[in-house]
Amino acid sequence: MPHISLRAAGFLLLSLTAGCESLLPSFYTVPVRQGNYIDQTTVAQLRPGMTKQQVQRLMGTPLITDPFHQNRWDYYYQYGRGGKISEQRRVTLLFSGDTLANIEEVAN
Repeated sequence: MPHISLRAAGFLLLSLTAGCESLLPSFYTVPVRQGNYIDQTTVAQLRPGMTKQQVQRLMGTPLITDPFHQNRWDYYYQYGRGGKISEQRRVTLLFSGDTLANIEEVAN
């Protein structure tokens, strides 16, 4: 009768089940939040004329800053569970110099 070590048996079991993850029933899926959390109450506090420092204190550091367009800050938020996206929001802030000039908000 062949003798298989415990380590080899564990590796064999892991190798056989690694590709079957999607076939196994899943009872709990982890919710995944990505980006800057964008709350409608926070966005409502934004006002044209605010400085970049005031905006950053309120909204946090922008997720995307374009080195070629330093007067544009993009905040993006996505929430999903089980591979399905249930909420997406995007806020683009445009500055004129150091002051907020325009607010563009898209929510799904």
